[in-house]
Amino acid sequence: MPVHADVPALEVHFLPERDGETKPLKIEGLDEMGICGAGAAMANASYDASGVRLRDYPLTLDEVVAKRSRAA
Repeated sequence: MPVHADVPALEVHFLPERDGETKPLKIEGLDEMGICGAGAAMANASYDASGVRLRDYPLTLDEVVAKRSRAA
């Protein structure tokens, strides 16, 4: 996960038009896009480690144990 010191300088552009579908402050961010795949990556890592496919969040050890005992 990058930290503040790893991120290069950002160039910000303000657009003259406004989007009517935005939040009340009329701003939109792109910050969530970089972390969108983290949950899927954790689910795949859990599957690789345990052999149990979890498809619902939160991923918990209780779910792994329950699904593993049902499969055995």
